[in-house]
Amino acid sequence: MVSTASALLYQAARHSAARIDRSARGRIVVSGADRASYLQGLLTNDIVAIKSGFGCYACYLTAQGRMIADLFVYELGDVMLLSMPLAVKDTVLAKLEQFVFTEDVQLGDVTETFAQMAIIGPGAAAALGASLDDVAIDGLAGLARLSGLIEHANLRARFAGEPAIVTRIADTGEPGFDVYVERPHAAAFASALAANGVVDLDADTAEAIRIEAGVPRFGIDMDEETIPLEAGIESRAISLTKGCYVGQEVIIRVLHRGHGRVARKLVGLVFEGELAPAPGADVRVEDREIGRVTSSALSPALGRPIALAYLHRDFLAVGTTVAVDGVRAIIAPLPFVGQ
Repeated sequence: MVSTASALLYQAARHSAARIDRSARGRIVVSGADRASYLQGLLTNDIVAIKSGFGCYACYLTAQGRMIADLFVYELGDVMLLSMPLAVKDTVLAKLEQFVFTEDVQLGDVTETFAQMAIIGPGAAAALGASLDDVAIDGLAGLARLSGLIEHANLRARFAGEPAIVTRIADTGEPGFDVYVERPHAAAFASALAANGVVDLDADTAEAIRIEAGVPRFGIDMDEETIPLEAGIESRAISLTKGCYVGQEVIIRVLHRGHGRVARKLVGLVFEGELAPAPGADVRVEDREIGRVTSSALSPALGRPIALAYLHRDFLAVGTTVAVDGVRAIIAPLPFVGQ
């Protein structure tokens, strides 16, 4: 059962505005005249097509088509900002540095320079606009600028007279914004958000919202053994019209020769009972093990436990009944709760 406190936080995130700590993400800046063409040959999405003020979601793959990381790429006008899981930031930076030869490209780790936090919910734009210096000064025009940002778009702003970056996000499960402020001003910015009605979301409630939206998270639902097609992120992360990138041959072979069929696929499960299964729990049909749970939560919206799980490709049909630790579950379409 969802506690009263968690239920109130959940309602704030869904109907007002809530803040999520994003300190578990790493940040790299890529500068130089060749930054877009350089990343074009390494990442899965169409980087050279990104104009100033916009961005995309992409993957960095091995030659075998398996994931090194998923990341967001934002063209800020003078540099590109990459945001990725903190656990893989050093690996990504080291690999990127290996491929800089004669290109006009410089790489910088700005993880400690900026604090990153998400403000989500239908009231996020108004609360964020009231907290940023220039947006608040510009009034309705500034608010319209924020509200009009499409997913992955970005803009420069200021807080306490210092630079800030705002990006439009949806990977949290509830659409909102990521804000990057200089680290010394992070606490003051969080206080400004609170003064404008933004509540702090606890990790469990944030996870429940993400899982309800069916958004896989690297390090939990995806790892270095995952092919993007297995996680179902290809429509968002992979360009089918760009030139070569690392791992492309494998992706194209599966899509064209294999008609997109992979050995396993990430699906949603809705459970009977009140307890969410533990990540790593086996999923079975009768005596056959067909997959495993990667993340789970008690869904406040559905009032039932839900989970993301990889299942064998022969057992992916919506409505199929499976069992996890003896508890009955049904394969459900993703997202569980629409974005």
